[in-house]
Amino acid sequence: MKLKPLGDRVLVKPAPKEEKTASGLYISSGAQEKPQRGEVIAVGPGKLNDKGEHMALDVKVGDEVFYGKFGGTEVKVDAEELLLLRADDIYAIIEH
Repeated sequence: MKLKPLGDRVLVKPAPKEEKTASGLYISSGAQEKPQRGEVIAVGPGKLNDKGEHMALDVKVGDEVFYGKFGGTEVKVDAEELLLLRADDIYAIIEH
């Protein structure tokens, strides 16, 4: 199945949850926090402006991003957990 976001929505593959602390201790699955970063795998065409033209989004497929902790909707596509976010829920692009 393929998912194509509409409007200003972005489909993100969350980074794996941290399983160890910085000192090497394992974190129980109940105490692991939801990741707040991930990779953009699909973007919508953007919002419409007053003239009916799509305004391009700031992110593109392949970007690594930080997003809000409680933003978006979790979706399952082909047994893979993904997150469908509004572009406004993305706070930053991570540049390497």
